[in-house]
Amino acid sequence: MNLKEFVRDKMIMSHIYQPVMIKALLEHHGKLDVTSIAKAISLYDIAQTEYYENITNNMVGKILRKHNIVQKDKKIYELNGYTDLTPIEIDEIINLCENKIEAYINKRGDAIWEHRRRNRHPVPGSIRYQVLKRAKFRCECCGISAEEKALEVDHITPKNWGGEDSIHNYQALCYTCNAQKKDTDDTNFGSFTQSYTHREEDCIFCNPTQSKIVYQNNLSYAINDSYPVTKNHLLVIPKRHAIDYFELHQAEMNAVNAIILEAQSELSRRDSTISGFNIGANNGRDAGQTIFHCHIHLIPRRFDDVSDPTGGVRNVIPGKGNYHTL
Repeated sequence: MNLKEFVRDKMIMSHIYQPVMIKALLEHHGKLDVTSIAKAISLYDIAQTEYYENITNNMVGKILRKHNIVQKDKKIYELNGYTDLTPIEIDEIINLCENKIEAYINKRGDAIWEHRRRNRHPVPGSIRYQVLKRAKFRCECCGISAEEKALEVDHITPKNWGGEDSIHNYQALCYTCNAQKKDTDDTNFGSFTQSYTHREEDCIFCNPTQSKIVYQNNLSYAINDSYPVTKNHLLVIPKRHAIDYFELHQAEMNAVNAIILEAQSELSRRDSTISGFNIGANNGRDAGQTIFHCHIHLIPRRFDDVSDPTGGVRNVIPGKGNYHTL
C-alpha cells in the first residue's frame, strides 16, 4: 500500500503511536531501533513529563534550593553563581556530574528505575479496561475523572514486595497519584504480603470443605449458608483469617466484591423469582457476630418473602425497620 495513502486515508488510530513511529522512521532514513522509536513516542507523553516535573519541584529542586544551589522564579530554575563560572570551571563541573551519574548507575544498575517499573509486563488491555470500569473511570485515590487526567493501572501491593499480577491487586490511579505513591512508613511489605496466607487451625472458614465452595478466586470464596434465611443465601469469605470486614486489605475487598457481583448476576439469571438482595456483615459480638472470621452475607430477596420488607437491614434493631413510622 502507498505510504502517503495509508497515512492520509487508511490509518485507524486508537492512539498517536502509528504516526509517531512512521515520522521517526522517515526522519532517520527509514530505519530505526526500537529504543529510539520508544523515545520518540515518549516525547509526546505528557504524563511522563508531568511525573518528572513533580520530581523536579518536590524532590531535587527542593533539595538544591535548600542548599542555595539554585533559585526558582515561577517555573524557571536558575543556577546561583553561574555567571561567575569560567568555561573551564563549567566543563569541570559537568564532568564531575557525569562521573557521579556513571558511578551511581554502576552501583545500583537498573534498580534506580524500579519506581517506574511497577508493572514488569504491560497489563493486558482487557484487564486494564475491567480495572478502569470497576473504578468508574476515576482515580481511586483522589477521585479525578479519566476525562481530566490520564489513569494508570497500579499494583495495590507493589510488585517489588511480591504483589501479584491479578485484577484483585490492581487499582486505577491518575498519573499524579501513581507518581506520588510511595511507602510512607516502615511497613514490612514482605510480611504484609505473607499475611495473605494466614490461617487459624481451628477456624471453620480458614479450612473449608472444598466441595462446598460455589465461587472462588485467589483471595476469597463463597459457600451456601448452613442456616439460610432465603434460598441461595451465600457467605462470601476471605481466605485469610481476618476477624471482620474492617481487617480486610484492599485487594481482599476487591476479591470479595468480585464474587458478590458474579454471584448476584448468576443467581438473578438462574432464578427469575429473585427481585432484590441484602448484603451485610456482622462486625463484633454486639453486632451479632458469632464466627470471628470475616464473612459477608449475600441474601436473595423475593416478592412477599416477608409481609413488609421496608427498612431492610435496619430491622437488625427491632422496631427500627420502618423509619416512616418512627
